[in-house]
Formats: sequence, structure tokens, C-alpha cells
Amino acid sequence: MPSNVAPAPGTGTSSAAGAEAAVPAEAVTPLIRGIAVLRRLTDADGVSSLSGLERSTGLARSTVDRITATLARRGYVRLDGRDAVLAPRLMELGNAYLAALRLPRLLDAHADALADELDESVSLAVGDQDGIRFIHQATRRRAMSLSFRIGDLLPAERTAPGPLFATEWGDREWARWRERRAADPEDRGFPAVPARSRPIEYGEDGEDGEDGEDCRNDEKDRIGASRTNSKNGTDLTVAKDLTVTKGLTVGRDLTVGKSLAADRPEEPGADRSARRLPTLGDDFEQRTAEAREAGWALDDQLIEPGLVALSMPVREAGRIACVVSVVSHTSRHTAADLRDTLLPRLREAVAAMERELREAQHAESATPRTTAAPSGLAVWTGATKQELGREFIESLARGLTVITAFGEGRAELNLTEVARATGLARATARRALITLEHLGYVTAHDRVFRLTPRVLGLGFPPLSRTSLAEIAAPHLTELSQRLHDSVSLAVLTGDEIQYTGRVSTSRVMSVHITIGTRLPAYPTALGRVMLADLPEPPLTELLPLTPRTITDPARLKAALDRVREEGYALVDEELEVGLRSVAVPVRERGGRVVAAVNVAMHSSRRTPEECVAEVLPELRATVGRIEEDLWVAGRFRRVPRT
Repeated sequence: MPSNVAPAPGTGTSSAAGAEAAVPAEAVTPLIRGIAVLRRLTDADGVSSLSGLERSTGLARSTVDRITATLARRGYVRLDGRDAVLAPRLMELGNAYLAALRLPRLLDAHADALADELDESVSLAVGDQDGIRFIHQATRRRAMSLSFRIGDLLPAERTAPGPLFATEWGDREWARWRERRAADPEDRGFPAVPARSRPIEYGEDGEDGEDGEDCRNDEKDRIGASRTNSKNGTDLTVAKDLTVTKGLTVGRDLTVGKSLAADRPEEPGADRSARRLPTLGDDFEQRTAEAREAGWALDDQLIEPGLVALSMPVREAGRIACVVSVVSHTSRHTAADLRDTLLPRLREAVAAMERELREAQHAESATPRTTAAPSGLAVWTGATKQELGREFIESLARGLTVITAFGEGRAELNLTEVARATGLARATARRALITLEHLGYVTAHDRVFRLTPRVLGLGFPPLSRTSLAEIAAPHLTELSQRLHDSVSLAVLTGDEIQYTGRVSTSRVMSVHITIGTRLPAYPTALGRVMLADLPEPPLTELLPLTPRTITDPARLKAALDRVREEGYALVDEELEVGLRSVAVPVRERGGRVVAAVNVAMHSSRRTPEECVAEVLPELRATVGRIEEDLWVAGRFRRVPRT
């Protein structure tokens, strides 16, 4: 069954195997198929029906069921009825690449500071064959803001970083780029960008004359077609066989004096004075030559109208390590204005980044290389196989485990080191590495393996925008179903709590609170576990909401001290008569409390002692699972609280 999702450049055909060439004899077929499922889920923005995966991968339904069951057991997907949903824990694969790369840890703070100073979005990108892939985004919150995500893959020719990376290409890379352009004429292998065949401005010296405007409108009316971009729903015009006379402008800066299709035979009845328009990116080789000479590059609305960017390379040991870009909108800057205004400051930022890399390299050379202890996952996969039998694909789970062997201080590993880090047999690790190399997720040189940026394409883009509320939602649902009580997630806003997640029960007597509701923090269990983490809790006027509300500052301080020591809060009828609640804090990787989860019920349901004995252990276990997902999702990005 053919796939209906175009493959990413260089990732092969749309068959179930996803192989672009002969599959090595020692490759692990279940690993190939499992990665194909993960890629389709990524292309579908993180969620797809099982029948949709069957159609898009060409795999049998029974195979899709076994793959998704294995991925769910590993914590990489969540099965929600007939849908498979990517889970935050899948980001550990991309985290392994980012940790091994080192660049986010060393340069993210520089990019964030530059974005704050310029009040513009700033991104870091690395080259991925004939595309570019983002490894960091520092975006501005505006009505018109950048929507690209960490891990998104863009065609090199339609970006500002692309020409800079292409300055280091050889004949092989250029040949691959031309082959991809011919095979994918509309950039459908890049779901993050609109089709490349959008209308192109033209006219003498970049200005549209009356004749040019009439010609363009005639051509739009004659052969323009409309399509909807699958990512953002934007209505785009796909021009088929558009033709025009000499003197046309691609984007804003490039004037092409001769049609690239001038030698093609004319269609019957075609206007003899018209010629085909070139598509976006046809000037890529010229832009690369200009970037090589200038040391920087511009994107003047090549991705979509209104978006402009200025980029410079960050070099390490003479090679481009990444490219930093300042991204804006034409309502704020033209491309030329962006260059003239911000290029000096961008040069300073790049110099600081390169200095950071040199200092880190010097420090790393003086530090002994670390060897990862066995992860124990090999033992886990074996035990799970014995438990679940045929429904668990052990070779898939073990193959993905190989990716997690890489990380901080382990950018390059040989076969022995991979086997030791994963606990796998050498032969098993070797076959997994052969498969991953075939699919483009690792490279091998002198018997040393490295992860490639393509690993970020395994779920990272849709998951990189996940909020804490979204991470917590399935865990809150499971807890509510087990306890048959209302469960909520809240954050602290000043001296109030704000509900950001909520699962209620359908009892006659239940707690009715909606997401977004704000309540004073001091008389709630949710508020107290968050207030207890602050060195100076904001305690304003303490009003007696019920006869049991603590209103004495000294008593409240003592209560917060007890919460801090015990790690939970139990509040009994202080917010409302008959309402009893127990809460536990949610902590980020550094240990700071960022939210809280509670179970609330009518006081007739359980005594305070029963809440501690029966509810608290379940609540703590649930918060532990939320924190595990949060720590994975927040390793290289800020997870929004709401």
C-alpha cells in the first residue's frame, strides 16, 4: 500500500521500510518499521488514528498495532482509543542528539539574550544534508510571531542559513540537492513550510508595471490553483506552468533576465510572449556564492510573504558549527533594513558564541572522557518481552535504546562503548547501528558513530511546544479514574492560584471549578504547597472564608513550614465548608516548584486520615510521572506552564 505522506529529503521512499536504497542484510526490519511509524506521527503533528498509520506507512494493521503497543510500553506514544499520540518521553531521543551536540547548552543563553536585546526572534540551526534543522528558538510573543519549532526541517534554498551551510558543500551534496529539487518540486517533504510554488513578483527593476500586473492576474485566473497548507491552514496559490516575459524578480532582490524554461516547447495555444516563472530557490547557487563572499545571508520572504531573516555562521575549529538567525516581519523591518540595522550586533553575538565554544573545547580537552554506565534498558526489554510475548517487539525497543547511548561527553562512540552503555550484546548493538546508519540517524567514520540532526525528526517538532498542562493532562485523567474524585493542576500567580488543568467527576456532589479560575492561595492545598517553596511567600490580607480558615499569619507560617517538611498539604474546609483537598508540588529539573496537583472531594467521602493513607500515595505517584515527562521535555527548552 503506497504512502500518502511525502518522505523527508534523503529519508527514502514512502514504503513501509522507508529505505531509499537496498536494505543491508543485517538491518533490523522491525526498527525500520517502527521509525517509519514515528515519522508518520511526527508529520501528522503528533497524533494519528491507527488506521491512518496503516494507510500512510503501508504496513499491515496487525504490525501497526504491535509497533504502537511497543512504543506505548516504552512511554514514547500514548494510545487514546483508536488514536496513537506522541508522548513527551519520546523527546529523550532528540535530547540525546542535543546533549551530544553541546551547542544548546553552550549557546542557548547567548541566543536568548540577543532576542531580548533586539526584541526579535532568534534561532540556532544546524545543517541536515540539503536542509536545515532548528536546535533552538527564542521567539517573541506577538500576534504575528515565528511558528517554527525545534527539530523542524526546512529546505536549505528557502532559508537564510541554507546558503551559509552550502558554502561547505562538495559535488556530492550539490548533486543530492538537485536530485531532491527534481523529485519534490513543491517541497512536500518539508511539512513545516508552505509549498515553494507561491506567486513570484516580477517587473523591471523589481517594480510591477501595469502590463506586468495584468499579466500576473491573467495567469492567476487562467491556471492558478488553490491548496491549503497542512500545517497552518493557510490558503496558498499553487501556480502551475506560470509563464512571464523577461525581467522578473524572485522574492525581492534577485532579478532574472531570462526565463529558465525558455527552451521548453510551447504548449498549443500558449501566449508566445510569455515564459515560465522560476520557482523559489532557483537562485540558491548564486545566493551561496554571495554568502561565501559576504559571510552572512538574508532570507527575503522565501519561506512565506512577510518573513525576513538575517543569518551568520558560528564556527568551531574552522568549520560551521551552527548558524544564528535574527528573524523579523516586514511590518517591522525590510530585509535590507534588517541587514543594515542588526548586522553589527549580530557579528558581536557570533564572536561571543565562538569564544564560548573555544573555551568549552579547551575545558573539555582537559577533562577525562566519561563512560556511561549500563542503562539497564536491555534487561527491561527482555523482561517485558517475557511478560507481553508477541505483542512486544523487542528488537524495536532495543534499537531505539541505542540512540540514548549518546549524550553529554559521548558524542562519538565505538561499537564496544554503545554495547556497554545500553547493556546490549555487541552483535545486537551492531545490527541496530547498521540500521540507524542506513536510515540516516547515525554516521560512521573510522569505526566511530555519531548521531545526526535527523534524530530530531522523531517527534521533537510537535512535542517541543508542549505545555505543562498538556503534559499533565493524561496523568490527571488516569488519577481521577482510579480515585473517582476531581483532580486539578494549578500554578501560582502572585498570591493567587490559577487552574490550568482539570478532570472532574460526574457525582451529584462534586467540586465544580473551570480551567482559568483563580482563587486565593492561602486557604487552598494547591496554594500552600507552592507558597511553601518561596523564601518570602506573598501573604496579603487573610480573610476568614469559613470558620476553619487560618487567618493568623503566625499560624499560616507554621502550616507552610509543616508543608515544606512533609512535602504535601491537606486543607480541610478552609476554602469552603464541606470541601477537603490534598495537594503535592510539581518540580522542574532544578527542584523549583512550578505547579501543584490536588485531589479534591466532599468531606463525607474520606476522613483526613484516609486522604493521607489512600489518596496521597496515588497522588505522589502521579506527580512523579508528570515530573519525569516534564524533565525530559524541559531539558533543552522552557516548558510553558499554561
